[in-house]
Amino acid sequence: MISLERIDQALAWARAALAEAGESEPLDAAILLAHVLGVDRTVLIAHPDQPLLPDQAAVYWALIRRRAAGVPVAYLLGRRAFFDRDLAVTPDVLIPRPETEHLVEMALDWARGRTDLRLVDVGTGSGAIAVTLAAHLPDARAWAVDVSAEAVAVARQNADAYGLAERITFLHGDLLVPVMACGVQADMIAANLPYIPSGDLAALAVTQHEPRLALDGGPDGLDVIRRLLAQAPDVLAPAGLLLLEIGAGQGQAVMALAEAAFPRAAARLHLDYAGHDRVVSLERKG
Repeated sequence: MISLERIDQALAWARAALAEAGESEPLDAAILLAHVLGVDRTVLIAHPDQPLLPDQAAVYWALIRRRAAGVPVAYLLGRRAFFDRDLAVTPDVLIPRPETEHLVEMALDWARGRTDLRLVDVGTGSGAIAVTLAAHLPDARAWAVDVSAEAVAVARQNADAYGLAERITFLHGDLLVPVMACGVQADMIAANLPYIPSGDLAALAVTQHEPRLALDGGPDGLDVIRRLLAQAPDVLAPAGLLLLEIGAGQGQAVMALAEAAFPRAAARLHLDYAGHDRVVSLERKG
């Protein structure tokens, strides 16, 4: 193994290794070294000549090699920042992304002034939506559902970390089926479901390490969303809100599906900061 005796030497080697592999995010080398050393990144700048212990050098070398092979930094750290939380993630869950924060912001705006809300997070993954909403809405009750038992375990871990487990019920099952079995009428249903067309997956780097189950939306990307919308009228309460994260260019099609499921309601399309279709919302008539 290459000798990595000091911070500056380790960083120089890591940056070169990542650049050569085409995995050269500017901060990756520093983020991973700070993680190994258990320090803030500012320490790396202030003390470039600080020595690395042999065990630290070995761990760092292994992490950089995995990053060079394309493994996302979030999986290497086991954590990902989302909204105002720091969430545990594993390869069993999709890495939470800033795009989903748009949905959370909309949910919180709608919830303002409302009390005793019943929230359902479908396809919860790491629990990002359910945990964040429960943290900001202290009198709300949430149900978090995922078809992956491993994902449910990660979501429960994140709820435990923030002392929210007593207010979030975790359910393993397909979409809203386990929620219906519980007899829940939801004031809000929020979902970040698979929406990538199956034919597009092979060309996307995200499929190399993140769970295909959380990405594959069928031939047109909307299969799972269609199934959710077929179930939603039996769960969403009068005057309830439905929020669906979608892919760029899917807005009109998803709005049509939502309005077909709820004929007396009008769907709205919301764009992200890049101007792409991102969330479809629908508020049921009271």
